[in-house]
Amino acid sequence: MKRQMLNKVPEVTIFFWIIKILCTTVGESLADYINETLGFGLTNTTLLFTAALIAALIVQFRLNRYVPGPYWLAVVLISVVGTLLTDNLTDAHGVPLWLSSVVFAVLLAGVFAAWYAREGTLSIHSINTTPRECWYWLVVLVTFALGTAVGDWTLELTGWSPGVAILLPAGLIAAVFVAWRLGMGPVLSFWLAYILTRPLGANIGDFLSADKSEGGLGLGTLVTSVIFLAAILATVIYLTVTGVDRTESRRLDEARGA
Repeated sequence: MKRQMLNKVPEVTIFFWIIKILCTTVGESLADYINETLGFGLTNTTLLFTAALIAALIVQFRLNRYVPGPYWLAVVLISVVGTLLTDNLTDAHGVPLWLSSVVFAVLLAGVFAAWYAREGTLSIHSINTTPRECWYWLVVLVTFALGTAVGDWTLELTGWSPGVAILLPAGLIAAVFVAWRLGMGPVLSFWLAYILTRPLGANIGDFLSADKSEGGLGLGTLVTSVIFLAAILATVIYLTVTGVDRTESRRLDEARGA
């Protein structure tokens, strides 16, 4: 028998996209800081964050409704692990970025197909059973890995500076928004934008942390990570206090005519 819960993910508001981009930036900068600056190495860094992610997901799965703190902690950690999956394939095993992009794209399509075949929906408004939550987090992990591979591959092909590289995913997200306003399905629109925020956040992180000689602002990976983690914490506190992104709260407000 399926365990029935309230929706386990937040309502898609402007705060959702803000904190999602913040998380993806941290995924890039924090992984680089621990792996390269502290010298942990790819393997140790991957093991460290994978263990932390498993612990965070255990907490998340035990809840019966969406709670901002545990949910967004899991997103931060899964963004780091997703980044490290691609980095391991590229740096440790020499897998070309184009191949990683293709593999993760096919994998994502397969997970979506299996999710839809089992549950009959891909909507994040119905993540209210444990199986659906499992599908959801698996998709999120693959989107981070795919976004990392596609973003890095684009930079490899174009040779753009970090600042200029921000414009491509930002423009594609704007195009998705326009398409959604013109009638594209909300589920497809959401997942396309979700994937694209990964390279956007990563490119923002690279722009802030890269040396000025490389076209960045020269903040470094540590300062960039601290700034964005602080912004995530502030946003999570706001969401926890106000409850503006809780599905049940918004539906109750709508029912009252608020």
